[in-house]
Amino acid sequence: MTQDAELPVCLIFSGHDPGGGAGLQADIEAVISSGAQALTVPTATTVQDTRNVYAIEAMPADLLLQQAQVLLDDICVSAIKIGLIPDIEIAQAIHRVLQDHPEIPVVLDPVLKAGGGQTLQDEETRDAIQALLFPQVTVLTPNSQEARQLASNADTLDACGMSLLESGCEYVLITGGHEKGEQIVNKFYGNHRSLESFRWQRLTGDYHGSGCTLASAIAGLLSHGQEPHSAVREAQQYTWEAIRQARRLGKGQLIPNRLYWTERS
Repeated sequence: MTQDAELPVCLIFSGHDPGGGAGLQADIEAVISSGAQALTVPTATTVQDTRNVYAIEAMPADLLLQQAQVLLDDICVSAIKIGLIPDIEIAQAIHRVLQDHPEIPVVLDPVLKAGGGQTLQDEETRDAIQALLFPQVTVLTPNSQEARQLASNADTLDACGMSLLESGCEYVLITGGHEKGEQIVNKFYGNHRSLESFRWQRLTGDYHGSGCTLASAIAGLLSHGQEPHSAVREAQQYTWEAIRQARRLGKGQLIPNRLYWTERS
């Protein structure tokens, strides 16, 4: 058999959410929805539900590195998506992978807290991510709270965007779901300036896995060869629709319906 050259492939580093709202399962569904194949390398196992994260166990960094290397040796990967990084060893292992494959576009969702408020990484790990991974990132996708933490010296969100570009990221998309206002405003930065503000109708409710959905959709579209600006625009539309059709599976946050497009009208 020969490889199917028409099917782009996205390699995902992320944690496992057993409830399927966020993490690897969310990533897989979003990448599939973009028409790409997902390869998954778990960074951590978790104890969580739709309400919060209660425990995190990092994967052994050498095992993660070995799994990523054998996949990249075997399969042509067109984009990489990075989610939860639980400790500095995992950050260092992913850094090695990215160094060996600088030609592959990278989307990083800097997951700092769970939707229920649980902190997911310590300051040392966060500093390592900024120092080691940001210079290799094509699109960084923090929400506004994460952007303020990552650019703590900035006094506005626009200043946060500029600071994150200066840290090495090629593009930055700051999502505004945590800000006040009738509309959600997502701001896109690149080329040392603000490129575009995207406005979306604010949907009522709290959602689990929306950030994973957006970042993975961007990565899936990049794997098709789309330019970052158009990939960011299209991925937001897909994510908004998945959130609009979200479902309540548990007692906490709603779960985006990332496979809404498979359902008959």
